[in-house]
Amino acid sequence: MSEEDDSQKTEEPTGRKLSKARDEGQVAQSQEIKSLMVLVGGVAMLMFLAPPMARDITLIGQRFVTSSYSIPMDFEHLRLVFSNVAVEVGVILAPAFGMFVVLAVVANVGQFGLIWSTKKIQPKPSKLNPLSGFKRLFSSQGLMEFAKGILKLTLVAVVSFGLAIPMLHDLEMLPAVTTAAALQRIHEIAILMALATIGVMGFIAALDYIYQRATFMKQMRMSKTEVKDEHKQTDGDPQIKARIRQIRMERARKRMMAAVPNADVVITNPTHFAVALEYKMETMPAPKVIAKGQDLVALKIREIAEANEITIVENPPLARALFSSVELDEEIPAEHFKAVAEVIGHVMRLKGKLPH
Repeated sequence: MSEEDDSQKTEEPTGRKLSKARDEGQVAQSQEIKSLMVLVGGVAMLMFLAPPMARDITLIGQRFVTSSYSIPMDFEHLRLVFSNVAVEVGVILAPAFGMFVVLAVVANVGQFGLIWSTKKIQPKPSKLNPLSGFKRLFSSQGLMEFAKGILKLTLVAVVSFGLAIPMLHDLEMLPAVTTAAALQRIHEIAILMALATIGVMGFIAALDYIYQRATFMKQMRMSKTEVKDEHKQTDGDPQIKARIRQIRMERARKRMMAAVPNADVVITNPTHFAVALEYKMETMPAPKVIAKGQDLVALKIREIAEANEITIVENPPLARALFSSVELDEEIPAEHFKAVAEVIGHVMRLKGKLPH
């Protein structure tokens, strides 16, 4: 990707792009966190599992030392003995291996959750190209990984030497103590060194995750054109949406005009507004607005009303009020009952349905 292309990617990635990248296995992840979890597993094994594991393996070895004379030396018996030993040692080491597997899963799931994607494991010919590998080696990311490795080794070395120097006196005294005491002290020193290393690696892992997250979000940035195209794909082309909206309005207007002949009265401004009301005393609790319009639409409503011999009443304040406050197919609200009742009564008297 060219620098010009990168310079155009100024917009933060949308949720849709991040979701698509996640489906393809592209997420922000730190290898240092994985290394840290492996180290944590090693220290946990050293502190809690190593002593009982060493004891059990020692007991297996003692059996061979104390009863070596009773072991048959033919091939079949030796194969059976070593098979049994391998199974016993495997059972002893199984908790450690299980812990490493769990920690490896936690190191990944903890960073980006569960992802099911086969794209990452699909073979890519570009990865087999030595030239591409050479470019990756000396890319900005490759140089950053190299610098990170140097920093990691330096920090670990400084902390390790800082802890080791005060313990040199203890190491000089080891030949003067029993073997069990010497092993115990070595075990304690190893745990202290490992814990210090975990502290350094935890600090590096936190910084690396922040860096990897920022780098990933920068790679996912989008240009204004990409954002616009994505909005078109998700929300639809604005021109098409406007056309659909126009078609819907035209159809709604046609349905409204088709309902005008059912009106009992049309109240007008007289030229700017027109509201058609329907009222059937036997079935309707209140008059209902079945058509309304402004300017050209109002003129069309009046024309249809005249063609169907529907009474037109000029009442500008009432026409404006009904047009603004009552939607289509809604009944007249209570505050307009009196004014509308006077108009409906006038119309019914004209039609002979009410006495004058």
